[in-house]
Amino acid sequence: MTELDDAYAIGAYVEGSEGFAPLWSREAAALRAALGNRARLGVSYGPSERMRFDLFSPASEPQGTFIFIHGGYWLKYDRSYWSHLATGALARGWAVAMPSYDLCPSVRIAVITQQVAQAVMAIAEASTGPLSIAGHSAGGHLAARMLAPGMLPDSMRARLIHAMPISPVADLEPLLRTSMNEQFRMDAYMARAESPVHQPVPDVPVTVWGGGAERPSFLEQAEGLAQAWGCAHAVIPSENHFNVIEALSDPGSDMIARLTTLA
Repeated sequence: MTELDDAYAIGAYVEGSEGFAPLWSREAAALRAALGNRARLGVSYGPSERMRFDLFSPASEPQGTFIFIHGGYWLKYDRSYWSHLATGALARGWAVAMPSYDLCPSVRIAVITQQVAQAVMAIAEASTGPLSIAGHSAGGHLAARMLAPGMLPDSMRARLIHAMPISPVADLEPLLRTSMNEQFRMDAYMARAESPVHQPVPDVPVTVWGGGAERPSFLEQAEGLAQAWGCAHAVIPSENHFNVIEALSDPGSDMIARLTTLA
């Protein structure tokens, strides 16, 4: 075991954690089936098989488009696990897009960042009106990276009304001291370059969101990003790393309100 493996272990500290992924998969499949032709699946945004997104449409003309980026330590999962999280935004009249991306060790994290930028640009080009973006865990890192200067065209950045890194990994340098780095293949320069805590403060409204029952390392990651950016920071006392995203499926949640309310 490498020095910080335990600090960044999640499942071992959440009772019943092994049941989350199967549950997510079932609920996601049920939502896709229920939407029928309002679910446009597997839209390509790049050359690899995983460079695809799903687009879910509300019952009426969309008020905007919410983009959700999944996590999994850049090592696992794809868009098919999270479709049910579109429920909240859909109920508020927003379209929802969920991209997949290539995974480590086949590619490095910097490549994933560029792929997600390609996905966001493709989604923006396929839609009109305002955009919001959120990501969970490694997806929180990727959502935050989209706010770096030059990552997105100015015309698309101007459409962003809110960004929400949820339980993000915002400083990648500690991961150099985990065994996961055997798959990430980062050095100190790469880790710093890919760390949102070192980006300039974005000109987009941001809420860093997390659960109060997170591992200390993730509490520190979220706090560090909120402090670096001087942005809003919501900590929900009873929630852990796995259930903190459930509010996305609730149209009445503060999380969804922030992501879909126009100024």
